[in-house]
Amino acid sequence: MKTTLKTAALASLVALALAGCGETRGERALTGGAIGAGAGAVGGAILGYNPLTGALIGGAAGAAGGAVTKGRECDDAHDRPTGRC
Repeated sequence: MKTTLKTAALASLVALALAGCGETRGERALTGGAIGAGAGAVGGAILGYNPLTGALIGGAAGAAGGAVTKGRECDDAHDRPTGRC
């Protein structure tokens, strides 16, 4: 049980980290949902669960994570030379 929980937590963390891909909130939710669904399906299959259930849970978590992340705001002319963007 502990291994399953650790694996699920790690997959959720990775999905949340990758959910920030996109310019707008909608794009981040969409890409987060897609990445989460893929990770959830693979994770569910590896752990011996139904991949569809894993995809649904991962997709929902990824979409939620993508929707709540803030887009990066940077001024290319100012920030790019410093490496902040």
